[in-house]
Amino acid sequence: MSSSMRVALLAMLPIILVDTQSMAAPIQCLPGQAAALLQLKRSFDATVGDYFAAFRSWVAGADCCHWDGVRCGGDDGRAITFLDLRGHQLQAAVLDTALFSLTSLEYLDISSNDFSASKLPATGFELLAELTHLDLSDDNFAGEVPAGIGHLTNLVYLDLSTSFIDEELDEENSVLYYTSYSLSQLSEPSLDTLLANLTNLQELRLGMVDMSSNGARWCDAIARFSPKLQIISMPYCSLSGPICRSFSALQSLVVIELHYNYLSGPIPEFLADLSNLSVLQLSNNNFEGWFPPIIFQHKKLRGIDLSKNFGISGNLPNFSADSNLQSISVSNTNFSGTIPSSISNLKSLKELALGASGFSGELPSSIGKLKSLDLLEVSGLELVGSMPSWISNLTSLTVLNFFHCGLSGRLPASIVYLTKLTKLALYDCHFSGEVANLILNLTQLETLLLHSNNFVGTAELTSLSKLQNLSVLNLSNNKLVVIDGENSSSEATYPSISFLRLSSCSISSFPNILRHLPEITSLDLSYNQIRGAIPQWVWKTSGYFSLLNLSHNKFTSTGSDPLLPLNIEFFDLSFNKIEGVIPIPQKGSITLDYSNNQFSSMPLNFSTYLKKTIIFKVSKNNLSGNIPPSICDRIKSLQLIDLSNNYLTGIIPSCLMEDASALQVLSLKENNLTGELPDNIKEGCALSALDFSGNLIQGKLPRSLVACRNLEILDIGNNQISDSFPCWMSKLPQLQVLVLKSNRFIGQMDISYTGDANNCQFTKLRIADIASNNFSGMLPEEWFKMLKSMMTSSDNGTSVMESRYYHGQTYQFTAALTYKGNDITISKILTSLVLIDVSNNDFHGSIPSSIGELALLHGLNMSRNMLTGPIPTQFGNLNNLESLDLSSNKLSNEIPEKLASLNFLATLNLSYNMLAGRIPQSSHFSTFSNASFEGNIGLCGAPLSKQCSYRSEPNIMPHASKKDPIDVLLFLFTGLGFGVCFGITILVIWGSNKRNQQA
Repeated sequence: MSSSMRVALLAMLPIILVDTQSMAAPIQCLPGQAAALLQLKRSFDATVGDYFAAFRSWVAGADCCHWDGVRCGGDDGRAITFLDLRGHQLQAAVLDTALFSLTSLEYLDISSNDFSASKLPATGFELLAELTHLDLSDDNFAGEVPAGIGHLTNLVYLDLSTSFIDEELDEENSVLYYTSYSLSQLSEPSLDTLLANLTNLQELRLGMVDMSSNGARWCDAIARFSPKLQIISMPYCSLSGPICRSFSALQSLVVIELHYNYLSGPIPEFLADLSNLSVLQLSNNNFEGWFPPIIFQHKKLRGIDLSKNFGISGNLPNFSADSNLQSISVSNTNFSGTIPSSISNLKSLKELALGASGFSGELPSSIGKLKSLDLLEVSGLELVGSMPSWISNLTSLTVLNFFHCGLSGRLPASIVYLTKLTKLALYDCHFSGEVANLILNLTQLETLLLHSNNFVGTAELTSLSKLQNLSVLNLSNNKLVVIDGENSSSEATYPSISFLRLSSCSISSFPNILRHLPEITSLDLSYNQIRGAIPQWVWKTSGYFSLLNLSHNKFTSTGSDPLLPLNIEFFDLSFNKIEGVIPIPQKGSITLDYSNNQFSSMPLNFSTYLKKTIIFKVSKNNLSGNIPPSICDRIKSLQLIDLSNNYLTGIIPSCLMEDASALQVLSLKENNLTGELPDNIKEGCALSALDFSGNLIQGKLPRSLVACRNLEILDIGNNQISDSFPCWMSKLPQLQVLVLKSNRFIGQMDISYTGDANNCQFTKLRIADIASNNFSGMLPEEWFKMLKSMMTSSDNGTSVMESRYYHGQTYQFTAALTYKGNDITISKILTSLVLIDVSNNDFHGSIPSSIGELALLHGLNMSRNMLTGPIPTQFGNLNNLESLDLSSNKLSNEIPEKLASLNFLATLNLSYNMLAGRIPQSSHFSTFSNASFEGNIGLCGAPLSKQCSYRSEPNIMPHASKKDPIDVLLFLFTGLGFGVCFGITILVIWGSNKRNQQA
């Protein structure tokens, strides 16, 4: 090689070396962004979750573009554009704001971690302007969604949801599993504000974000601001109102998930026009009306779930072979008609839930051709026949559910071929025969629900060892006899049962097998004949029970110290014979029911253990002495207190009324309480029902009670209250039941006590009982004209007045009313029941004719007054009247002929007046006995023996009703004297009260 060539090569060497070095040098991420990532790493607890796996490569000095879960991009490839920390179960006190330094991020996913119910930073998200994908789901955040998220105009994907699974154990019980470590909840008060700038959004997931403040506006907000949406998933968001018409503009929608909300109105037919729709999930709402069948025939629809919309009606259409449906659920709706045989055309069907009680006819055998079916659920009270044998063809089934159905007979032996079954639910039908041997062959079972049938035979609990996967078992309400069986020892291996219901199973001794079921958290042994003491080991088997129901047995002792060393969320010992000190779970309870026992005292400092308690019932026991003042320590959390029918004395602790910001129901009736009612009730009072009847309470009604704006029922009957008619109570907008009977009220019903007659207008009053007081004067004509709620109905049906609580628990209100001198307790007050009782006072003058305008009136008692004049002819307009008592007055003239046309009138008492003339005749009026008219010397005609002196033919009124005659005795026991159409459950107590009669 020549020297000139060597020189040339040497001259090129630096260039080659420079190029080689530049090719070998790595591209480092931006130093500031690396520091931000390390700060984010330090914010997590290194001892929790998959910390080391998540951050193994996150080392200072290393190129962060190559760290796990991190990618870089941008013009120079150095900016962090991608961060994925999902699913590592990391834990931090808050979301570190160092994250907002990564302003080049386009993709951010930190889902399925735990941020300790902290609030999302109020500012910072707006700095991440390049984001197209944001996933903060299942992160246990709380508080409002930051406004900055609404400024991310490039967002295509937004997920702030909390995932959940609602596992239905039976028709009354379900378990909600959610992925966050604790159930905190984000809220978004204005969906308009969040979405106004997110016009590129294609996927919106906000499950369990509280949007109750949006009302019905949520729908228009989505339609207006997010026209490109393909997926909308908003379950458990407290959405309300209908699906709006503008929703039809979202033509790109593929998935609609709006389940577990409060949506109402009809399901719109335009959903069938969303050409790309694949999933329609609308279950657990309040939709109503006829469901458009064309939606079932949508060509691209794969799944439709309408379950638990009790107001939806519809029929199943004929299904074509080109359908892509894989899942159909109309369970717990008002669907009806027959199940079409064309359902076998749905070759891809995996889930078929037809649990609607309106289905009728026979189950089509073509269902047996659906070999891919994984879930089959059927109900229908009009379905006939037995369980079809073709069920055994569905060998892919994992879930088989027949409930609320008319099917009967024995289970087919071929059911044993369904070896993949993990859930078998056959309840509330008419199945019969022995079942134990068949079921024990289904060894994969995890859930077995056989309650409310006619199964017979003996069920040995020890045989459960053959079902090693079983966790849920309900055999209640059959004709089974459940026993322990042989070898119920610790040597056997039993399944990990957590949910066990054996109510009404003829069990006579406490099942010993429970010793060997340490996983059990829900146990129901109610309505059996178990005697003696509850075994001590029961309180040591499990440290936690979600439910422990031992009610309606014959237990006499808890067999333990009163302070039980465990947590029992729902603890029911009612209707036993247990004496002594009330037992209290030391670790807390939500519901405690000790009613109908013989408990005589509460443990010292019992309120210490009521921190979580919202329902506390100790009615019908032998408690005596004063109400413990320590109950005031928990008045901020208790929602229901029932200490009725005991022997309590002293005054009512003032906190029970004056600090009732949480307390909704307070029942202290039938005790020996004295003194005056507290009268410093604060604004924010939450009380809806107060019952102090049957005590010795004196003084006046507290005027501060007007602070209780939710009060629906006030029963102060059978006390010693001295006051005037409480027109001021008309300020209570929800008051429906007012019972003032058997007190010392005096004076006239002065409806213009402040100069404004409207101040006595009770807008919702349906039951008014002011009997057995010392009211006087004339009954005001104008007052009855103001009882608008007794003239026209404000609701569409009949329901029971009750309060609803956590986990679906209800407390039904009661009222003690007077009927012909007898105390009658209505244990279920129907919202349609309308009564007025002004009996046994000193009212005089004529009966107000305006009472005839109270068209909804079922019972009217004006007996034992000094009323004069005729019976108003307007009473003939009271077509719903079932009981009329005008006895022991000074009424005169003839009985109006129109009364004979009141076809629902089941009891009538006009005795001991000054009535005259012929008793009106009708086939219905002829059912009343002499007692209805006696003591009126001027009356004549049937049923009296006194014949009328003139010869003219009686005026026979036509009788249009098909109602059967009802005698007085039957009437008393079926409907409070208000006819059989109400079917009210009542307790009739003849004679005087057991105690506390007014002197």
